Amino acid sequence: MVRRVVIPAEDASGKQVAMHFGRAPYLAIFDVDGDETVDRQVAVNRSEHLGGRGHTHDNIMALRPDALIVYSMGPRGLSALEQAGVAVYRTILTETDQAVTAYVHGELAPLTEACAEPHGH
Repeated sequence: MVRRVVIPAEDASGKQVAMHFGRAPYLAIFDVDGDETVDRQVAVNRSEHLGGRGHTHDNIMALRPDALIVYSMGPRGLSALEQAGVAVYRTILTETDQAVTAYVHGELAPLTEACAEPHGH
């Protein structure tokens, strides 16, 4: 069964996990089957934080992910994704490929608590 995993990324190659979910300039999109990546894409995050429209979590939901892997995120984004049925996982890894590998091996814990730091949302 193919699962879609999205990770906010810092760079156009989609290789570096973004430390700030809402202001991540890119979204790395992985389609995984079992423990193998069968497709990998990078999309520009066009959220209002970056001069576009909508919130990052809205843009991610449009990609129809099964899971999202983040360093951290605020309560609005976490709540919206949980309500949409998207599993959210926390990583401390800095590379998206490593984070996906940890995800498929069941090594990431669900993100259960949002970041309390104000981000100007």
